[in-house]
Amino acid sequence: MRNFLYRMSSSLARFMYGRNGADQLNTALLALYLVIWLLEVLLARQALAAGILNMLSLLLAAVVIFRIFSKNLPRRRAENQRFLGWWLPLKGRLQGARQRRRDREHRYFTCKSCGAICRVPAGKGRIEITCPKCGGKIIGKS
Repeated sequence: MRNFLYRMSSSLARFMYGRNGADQLNTALLALYLVIWLLEVLLARQALAAGILNMLSLLLAAVVIFRIFSKNLPRRRAENQRFLGWWLPLKGRLQGARQRRRDREHRYFTCKSCGAICRVPAGKGRIEITCPKCGGKIIGKS
């Protein structure tokens, strides 16, 4: 049995050699597929909506499978880079906002001229902050 599993894993590795495999874009597409599938299950009574979601989920599944087995590595890597160029800044903003909401020891102010986020200690009363990026003045209560 152990020898059989080793041969199967070796043959799968040989088959996948030179193919794209799973990357961040495929992971995101798979997550989107699962969300659409869940909506399809929840909306099973509405035939039109369920049919549209079913076709969309099948299309997403085909795209994921195509991207995994594709041998056109430069093109798949370029697609993944475009996705990461869009996703990573958004992810960073979401994580930063989550951390700012959890931080009870500081107050955060956004500069109106440049959009920089300035952190000051909480509980200092009414203060005037000078933006370190552009030198603009921010007045607020900490």
